[in-house]
Amino acid sequence: MIRHHPLLAFPVIYLGWAYVFWTPVLLGEGPVWELPSLFWFLLGGASPVVASVLLAGGSGGRDQLRDLFHRLIDWRRISVRWLLFVFLYWLVFDLCMAAAAVGLGITDRPLDVNWLLWINPSALFFLLLLSFVFPAVEEIGLRGYYLDTLMKTLPPVAAALVNGVVWALWHTPFVFFPGYYANTSFQPELYWWLPMIICDTLMIAFVYCRTGRSILAALIFHAMMNFTGEWLRISPDMYPFMLSGKVLMALVIVLVWRQTDRAAGNSVPG
Repeated sequence: MIRHHPLLAFPVIYLGWAYVFWTPVLLGEGPVWELPSLFWFLLGGASPVVASVLLAGGSGGRDQLRDLFHRLIDWRRISVRWLLFVFLYWLVFDLCMAAAAVGLGITDRPLDVNWLLWINPSALFFLLLLSFVFPAVEEIGLRGYYLDTLMKTLPPVAAALVNGVVWALWHTPFVFFPGYYANTSFQPELYWWLPMIICDTLMIAFVYCRTGRSILAALIFHAMMNFTGEWLRISPDMYPFMLSGKVLMALVIVLVWRQTDRAAGNSVPG
């Protein structure tokens, strides 16, 4: 299966592993952040790494596993320009969307910025930990292995869209985990959240390709999306509206991606 169906093998292992171990969480009555649900949640959440290690090791052996690890820690792939982009994009995007929401009369309080976070070391550390650890697990598998595999047979935009659909399917059970979003400002509904995930994937994939297939760049970009949203405490009323901004930016990225690739005479970046 690894040799003959590489495009199918990853989602089968990635989704199958997660859904099997998340079933006790979905059927249980206790909050996801308490044992035993927490154990099953974390075990299932390891599926991106499990799938990528099994498939990379099975197809490319130690060399491909070393390549994954190298692209995870190699900061030299990220230029200063792209480093600024991955750290600041989501702050600029969220603030622009907040201003647009006020201007259009969607809400008069789009943000509830948690300024106290910066003087509370324990809360700041915990938020940074959550913001970076979970994306690290996801980006190793989703972009580091699977997006690379997809781009061997599909154009970059198509590969990113497939990658995004698979990622969205993985996230679908999150809205049903008891208490998963209890202590956050984020309360997703599938009708707008899943399309947002696909749009976010296009952005992450673009960053990944433009930084020499840097897993580290994708990780930071993903982590800052999570961290910025929680620090700014975006109003729940904003999220359906946020989808329009993400769709617009995804379309811009597709146009830029195609134009730059056409100019370079190569449709597959990296």
